Amino acid sequence: MKIILTTLNSRFTHTSIALRYLYANLKELQADANILEFSINDALQSVAEKLLFNSPDIIGIGVYIWNAKEIFELIHILKKISPRTTIILGGPEVTHEPFRVNFDIADFIIQGEGDIAFYELCKKIKDKTPPANKIMKMSLPSLKNINLPYQYYTDSDIKNRYIYVEVSRGCPFSCEFCLSSMDERVRAFDLDEVLNEFEILWSRGARNFKFIDRTFNLNIKTANKILDFFLEKEPPYFAHFEVIPDHFPSSIKEKIKRFEDGALQLEIGIQTLNPQIANNISRELKLDKIKENISFLEHETKAHMHLDLIVGLPDESLESFGENLDELVSLSSCEIQIGILKKLSGTQINRHDIEFEMVYSDIPPYDILKNSRLSFKDIQIMKRFSRFWDLTYNSGNFKRSIKLLWQENSVYESFYTFSIWMYKQTDSTYKISLQRLGELLFKYLVDAKGLNQENVAQEMLEDMMKLKGRAIPSYLKPFSQEFNVKAKMGSAGFNKRQL
Repeated sequence: MKIILTTLNSRFTHTSIALRYLYANLKELQADANILEFSINDALQSVAEKLLFNSPDIIGIGVYIWNAKEIFELIHILKKISPRTTIILGGPEVTHEPFRVNFDIADFIIQGEGDIAFYELCKKIKDKTPPANKIMKMSLPSLKNINLPYQYYTDSDIKNRYIYVEVSRGCPFSCEFCLSSMDERVRAFDLDEVLNEFEILWSRGARNFKFIDRTFNLNIKTANKILDFFLEKEPPYFAHFEVIPDHFPSSIKEKIKRFEDGALQLEIGIQTLNPQIANNISRELKLDKIKENISFLEHETKAHMHLDLIVGLPDESLESFGENLDELVSLSSCEIQIGILKKLSGTQINRHDIEFEMVYSDIPPYDILKNSRLSFKDIQIMKRFSRFWDLTYNSGNFKRSIKLLWQENSVYESFYTFSIWMYKQTDSTYKISLQRLGELLFKYLVDAKGLNQENVAQEMLEDMMKLKGRAIPSYLKPFSQEFNVKAKMGSAGFNKRQL
């Protein structure tokens, strides 16, 4: 019986740890199983052709918010060409109901962690005793019974892509917008066994580790051991962790201080700094600790931070969001990811639908369209705000010149005005080249803000020419005669923005 495990990753540089868990736990069926990964940018008929090349009996597909629409189309093609092939779906997008993408033509759907359940289902299909129910709700398996997946990352994966790893599953918090809040508890793998697997990955050349644990620094003993693993290695390497912003005891702080530039990235879910809004979504908010720890990371470490804010939370106005953004920019110069609230099936955010008139799209990614505080137009403006913020502030290409937008004024209000002006010039938020972005920023700062063009040009030259290999843009050439280029090599791998 031939089995194919597949998914559509959001980018080529991503890998699916889930497929490798399934493969690692297939026992005697593993010999006839293969992993085939694609991205959402691949032509779906070509994907189907490759999946069906060896006439598989079973195709297991991982379904996520970023690929749900494409998986629907892919299943349609597969069933048209090979109706006898059994299609099994799993992943977050099919674990909780209601389904907002139609997966009716799939043969089976595994809801919950499928590491062991997928094997058991395939075994029943092989024995010609398939379950009567199409949808199977699984209880949480013991992590002690799960084989680890790390040996199934290929040499090509290690060389070219992120290596996703984990030491625990689950989250102790109950944030209403997050699927992790549905977990019953936090469970940990055997740390010594996991570290041994990491050592083997390292010996094979792995240097980019992205931890998918929801709360890396929840267990301080475990966090310290993981940090020690990397501190004992010779740079360069890159480790990404999602951390709790209010939980950095001294032992963790001392270790973080020791990491070199570009080695450590910490993703910190702030979401809101407004206590009332945080309470609305059952999110614990220890403001003093959060500010203290962000300040520590900003001023006493070389760690790269990635802070998250969300637009559209129940009862949060644009003014409140703006205060959050202003506060974060005053605390840190790091990336601030501005996301739009999504309503994921299974989460408790739906309890606010009536009181705050929350209206969401039923099409992935299920983002909010309007609520009692924000009109549809407000949301559209903030989506463009988020995109232009990412292209300019977060990209790292305009670290000096972007600050000229606000100087001593409100970051939010200044960038809001700029983003509206930008959209009028481009009528798009995509396919805007770096040259075009820089030219528009220069024009806005000089013409709309009335700043001295010589001063603006010098700041932009510092930004645009900081990496070797870049040519002076045409709009800056008249101001470049006295400019002394002090460019450095760009970073390789996955941490370019940290420059």
